[in-house]
Amino acid sequence: MKGLSKVSSWVAIASLAGGVLACRANTTPNVSPSTVGPKVSELTLNATPAPGTTKLVAAENSGLPIQPIPVERRLRNPWPSEWEQEFQQRAKQAIAFYQGKKYGNNKGENEKRSYPYAMFDFLAGNRDPAIAFLQSEDKQAKDNQHTAGIDYYYSFTLKGQMRKYFLFGQFLDPAYKQRMFEGAKNWTKQDPNRRPHPIYGKGDDSKQGWGPEVRGSWVDNRNTDNLRAMREISVYLMAEETGNEAVRRLYKQKLHRYVSALYHIGMGEWDSENYHGHTLAAYLNLYDFAKDPEVKQLAKAALDWLSATGAVKYYHGGFGGPSKRDYGKGNVVFGSSAARLLWLYFGDATLPNPEPERDSIHVITSAYRPPKAVVNLARKQFAKPTELLITHPTYENWKPSRSDQPAYWETTFFGQTYHLGSVVSSFKDGDVGPFKLMAQNSQRGVDYFVANTDGDRAQPGKNRGDQIGQYRNLMIWLRPASDTPFFFQVPKSAKAEVEDGVWFFQFENTWLAVSPINLQPYEEVAIANKKTAELYRQERTLKSVPGDSAYTGFTLEVGEPATHGRYQQFKQAVKNKSQLNLSRLPQGTVQLRGTTGETLELRHNPQNELPTVVRNGTVYNWEQHLDLYKPTEGNGPISLGWKQGRLRVVAGNSTFETQVEAADTLEVAP
Repeated sequence: MKGLSKVSSWVAIASLAGGVLACRANTTPNVSPSTVGPKVSELTLNATPAPGTTKLVAAENSGLPIQPIPVERRLRNPWPSEWEQEFQQRAKQAIAFYQGKKYGNNKGENEKRSYPYAMFDFLAGNRDPAIAFLQSEDKQAKDNQHTAGIDYYYSFTLKGQMRKYFLFGQFLDPAYKQRMFEGAKNWTKQDPNRRPHPIYGKGDDSKQGWGPEVRGSWVDNRNTDNLRAMREISVYLMAEETGNEAVRRLYKQKLHRYVSALYHIGMGEWDSENYHGHTLAAYLNLYDFAKDPEVKQLAKAALDWLSATGAVKYYHGGFGGPSKRDYGKGNVVFGSSAARLLWLYFGDATLPNPEPERDSIHVITSAYRPPKAVVNLARKQFAKPTELLITHPTYENWKPSRSDQPAYWETTFFGQTYHLGSVVSSFKDGDVGPFKLMAQNSQRGVDYFVANTDGDRAQPGKNRGDQIGQYRNLMIWLRPASDTPFFFQVPKSAKAEVEDGVWFFQFENTWLAVSPINLQPYEEVAIANKKTAELYRQERTLKSVPGDSAYTGFTLEVGEPATHGRYQQFKQAVKNKSQLNLSRLPQGTVQLRGTTGETLELRHNPQNELPTVVRNGTVYNWEQHLDLYKPTEGNGPISLGWKQGRLRVVAGNSTFETQVEAADTLEVAP
């Protein structure tokens, strides 16, 4: 273990002329020398307009019935006053959405819904019923006798318990809050994780469910990124609150390891359209309520990373590109949980948010705001076109040898009017969305184009044999031919044409040329599931079955006004200049020359799922491309080297940099 280390903070100071000077301030936190000593250094350069045009404000000036707990200046990312005002307007919309809704109950982990509902209702003015529910007896109080009847088991419950105790606690009955304290004190006397439950021992895994009677522990021991974050942060906060120093130090080490891993190898549950916000919300608890300055700074580093990586995928209220733990419900504007949460920070949406994410309660009542450069990144205020090469680690990346190299290689390309992304790995992965395109739409924000090889709609799954190559606006998808069809999602508003064997799709300002490879003409099919059909009511699902050949798939070229002028010119260029070479298709090789001269080749790999990709004549060597975020040109909009720990975001005339030193080990026990 490392001892106390110095924390370096860089604070930007704008000159009267609007320029930027960097002033370094060193502070040594007043903490015990026995604590884990993570080191986070931060450099923030925000180009600021001339005096009088913009006022920077602190996030805690919210005007809410409960004010966010203030944080010291060095841990803030100050915003222009107009950004804060827009944020508060979006917050009011979220509060109004949940006002008066029935809370539900506190059985099992239902608090993931009921606690946020009650807290929103409190903010809307219904204080008495909200507080009465928040301190009502838990349905499983008999299972929680060892923690004074308070549910400190379920991770989703824990996330709400922390905000209830530390922020809403001022309104709780003092006796109830004392019960929470006493229960937490006993809960954290020793590590509650995998400690045999007083009633259920080690549990009975022959039963169904996630409760203590099945899992047998003092705390939910599931290990997805989001559940792990909720657990570890809650145990840390309550150990710190109740003075259980040994457990606090242990969990400080765990948190340091996790945040260090974010900056050095990435996140196992990367860019999840469903879970990204759950992890972010958990770290808001740590940022708002931790007392140890080093831990508070770790929390800020985690939030800066999570907001920056979320900003890469956020686009006008959509959330796109490849995604781990993709449930297939995010392929429309505000379809994903991540987009509905990040909207509070990033805005930039044409349509109103139809259902703000429940975790918005943590965002609204927190003092945290993302760096200015990160907000600009989400709003795509950087030089385009630009390509990012991205890697992601394997799932549960804390296990032995899982930090040796990346497990996924992603290519993301930003045109002037669209965002195109795909991912490859050496194995199949059923919950990865391997490819998405989002294109600007003035009426609803973005349109989606998605493809998949399983199911009755464009649902997730990197299935066996699916291999993708991408170079900027060109893409090839190839797989061994079988009876497995391809499915494509396109908006109903898009004009669809087939000319010279090419499928053309005209979005508002983005144009697609899809060349089928051994695929029959597509037909439109209905979505069987009624809820899914309603979600995708403005989309068409197209189905195409393979013909007689060894391989099947398609190529894609994307055009827009900046590259091709008009749609008709794009179509003509595809017919006259684009070249698709299928002479070696029986051997699994496809070559594509785009309309502007770039070339892409894919050689299907029969040994594993990682293809050989040749981009403009250069073989892409996977083992030499390890950086988490690497732009192929210039120094923006985001960069983060493999095991370097230094995140840099450059967007909208703002630059943000922060660095987290490596933990002693990236491998820890669950």
